[in-house]
Amino acid sequence: MVLIKKLVRRFDAYQQSHSAAAFVIGVAKKYVEDRGPSLAALLAYYGVLSLFPLLLVLFTALGLLFSHDPSFRNRVIHSALSQFPVVGKQLDGHDAISQLRAKGLGLAVGLVGLFWGSLGVTKAGQRAMADVWNVPQLNRPRFARRIGRGFEFLGVLVLDVVVSTALAGLVTFGGHALWLQAIAVVVGIIINVALFLLGFRILTPNSIATKTLVSGAAIAALSWNILQYLGTWLVGHELRHASQLYGYFGSILGLVSFLFIAAEVTLIAAEINVVKARHLYPRSLTPPFTSADEAVLTALARQSQRFVAETVNVHFEDETDDVTRESPKELDTTPWSEPTQ
Repeated sequence: MVLIKKLVRRFDAYQQSHSAAAFVIGVAKKYVEDRGPSLAALLAYYGVLSLFPLLLVLFTALGLLFSHDPSFRNRVIHSALSQFPVVGKQLDGHDAISQLRAKGLGLAVGLVGLFWGSLGVTKAGQRAMADVWNVPQLNRPRFARRIGRGFEFLGVLVLDVVVSTALAGLVTFGGHALWLQAIAVVVGIIINVALFLLGFRILTPNSIATKTLVSGAAIAALSWNILQYLGTWLVGHELRHASQLYGYFGSILGLVSFLFIAAEVTLIAAEINVVKARHLYPRSLTPPFTSADEAVLTALARQSQRFVAETVNVHFEDETDDVTRESPKELDTTPWSEPTQ
């Protein structure tokens, strides 16, 4: 145990004296302190609930509106399914598309499921961003505003499908020219960064400046593209020769894992924004606390404030001389909060 403590202290001293290592440790510690894995699991849960009703409604609407243009309909469906390569390969076919069309009661159930799951995703996303930025409960958006932001975020998802379809059409129009495909990839990455930035802006409290969201949006967009390529590779190499039953089970498990990892990567990207904007590093792995530790712990405590009459005071004790000191005023989280609505 003594040897382990010495190694930890040496590593702690090293990372605190090197900015890159201190930044990585700062992001990792804050992600854990903000209960990032639990937030990611909640996002993945609602993602699964909303995905299949979304596909049901999408396939049905396209079948009704574009029955005269099957080429365009199939291109839109392929673009939507390409966002989720693990399950998309199982559904990307004429038989699967025709079987997922619904009428009457089935369509109504799909719409209700889509509404419930999609709003669940948006509410979970708003909660996650508010927790990441440690916004006090008192200053978070009220119910009506959260619903409005939810529909705004759904609009971003629809825009993503439209843009993906347009890019796919551009590549198809240009044939197999490598230069055109390269341009489409670069343009797709740039558009994904813009869409992630727009999504972060919608889900994040208004008091947070948009410029502080750019770095995380870029990282999240690049990570999303990498996850899509890995998912496509996994389906092509691991599930291609699987039996039908194993393939279905593997697809469902793969979808849940894909959504959970995507949610984790997105939240870590958001944490990068916070740590960078507030300079919440270096963090200490062993006592005593650094100023960044005190800032994060102060924000976590004040995050629980629910009423105007409630006051949250934070104190820290100096372990060397047992002196109790109040958290410095510059660590107050009030300026980071969204005004009461």
